[in-house]
Amino acid sequence: MRTIILFIVLAILSLAAEAQEPRLPVMGLCIAAPERGFVREFDKFIREELAPLGVNTLVLRVDWNYEYETHPELRGDDPLTRKDVKTLVETCQDLNINLIPQVNLLGHQSWANKPGKLLEVYPQFDETPGVKMPLEYKWPNDDELYCKSYCPLHPEVHDIIFDIVGEIVDVFEANAFHAGMDEVFYIGDSKCPRCSGRDKAELFAGEVNLIHNFLAGKDCSMWIWGDRLLDGKVTGYGMWEASMNNTYRAIDLISKDVVICDWHYERPDLSAVMFAMKGFTVVTCPWRNPDVALRQLENTLLFISTATGVMKDRYAGILQTEWGNAERFVDEFLEIKKNGVTPGEDKRTAAGTFYLLTAETASLH
Repeated sequence: MRTIILFIVLAILSLAAEAQEPRLPVMGLCIAAPERGFVREFDKFIREELAPLGVNTLVLRVDWNYEYETHPELRGDDPLTRKDVKTLVETCQDLNINLIPQVNLLGHQSWANKPGKLLEVYPQFDETPGVKMPLEYKWPNDDELYCKSYCPLHPEVHDIIFDIVGEIVDVFEANAFHAGMDEVFYIGDSKCPRCSGRDKAELFAGEVNLIHNFLAGKDCSMWIWGDRLLDGKVTGYGMWEASMNNTYRAIDLISKDVVICDWHYERPDLSAVMFAMKGFTVVTCPWRNPDVALRQLENTLLFISTATGVMKDRYAGILQTEWGNAERFVDEFLEIKKNGVTPGEDKRTAAGTFYLLTAETASLH
């Protein structure tokens, strides 16, 4: 009888352990949406690699790589079809992976010497039309051009933005949308007839809240990168990982419902604590430095395990970033899985970092 009772108790404890939430609510990957010809292979990668590794969140940077019906003029070359997207949606739903589409808003409206699709088709939305795209792009340059921005106060821009965001949220059946909004260097330009003289923090916050409110109407949460909300001078983070143009004060002006993706790639900086103390849910984002990524994981687990009951849930987990194309990442990851990670520079890639990171997190689930 005692043996039977012990067996029952152990079974109950086992079921209770299985029912517990994972220690990392978010274990994710942010990557470019696959090209059309790679959708089938990417779908296989999700099923055979990401899901078994415990990945439960996948942010796909779609941007203009979709056959938009509301604005077909904004389709990129050979865009994903509705059928392509639904293939990925169904796979992620089957595997309980939260699939989050991203379209870069406000900043990142150009790259190198070419405007992005929005400013190519609608040049009137350009915040800095006087800054011409160079024949050969170099950084630094006299115009301080990294990426163009659209003007957040242009009276027609949000008619287009809301159509695009609404359509992509619907086709992805998404409960969250990533709006990008990182590295916004052009905002409140002195020559803009609408933005000149405006408070840059208020301009940035206004755009965040406008998009947030639109998404809230669709029962969809908003994710953004957190760099523009950090003071680059006070923290020493500088102009890339933080703001040197005074947008950082927007941290006190935007909705606390916005999820902050806090990225630091060469140091395991602890700004996640500040975001959490401000009331935001925060996800820590590494890239291609495995030592930094593993320390970021260690810090996140420490925050979760030692925080107060109020703060604990604000530390949402880890989102690995990859800034190349999906095919290259998948090929590199599978090669590493087959042959292992070698010491030194060979592992300083997003794929190598992700391989080591997921090996470390596998024991947590």
